[in-house]
Amino acid sequence: MSDTYIPGTCNLGKVEVRSRQVVALVGFVISLILAIGLIASSAPQASGLTLFAPLIIFSVGFIQSRKKFCLAYGLAGTFNLGKLGQISKVANPEDKAADRKTALLIMAQATALALVITGAITLLLL
Repeated sequence: MSDTYIPGTCNLGKVEVRSRQVVALVGFVISLILAIGLIASSAPQASGLTLFAPLIIFSVGFIQSRKKFCLAYGLAGTFNLGKLGQISKVANPEDKAADRKTALLIMAQATALALVITGAITLLLL
């Protein structure tokens, strides 16, 4: 794992990555419990759409932890490679632009992942 800020590639240190993994796990567990409940109760198909919220939490946390890149930090022009809350500012405008591009890509990927999983589980409710 890199311990160096790399514009558009890495803006998180080990502690921050670990916190994203915890977020992903929480989103996954909530999604799993909700999905099991919906399937077991023969809920109406449209109720499967309620899975999107916890699945977006899972997806964002998962993708951020895998890429070692925080979308919020990328949009804000910051990074953190140290302790939680020890945020540094990105000075170079080109680096900020690269970070914003990566942040938007992560949001798009997370949204797509959450939509695909939501759709798949919703189809199980037929």
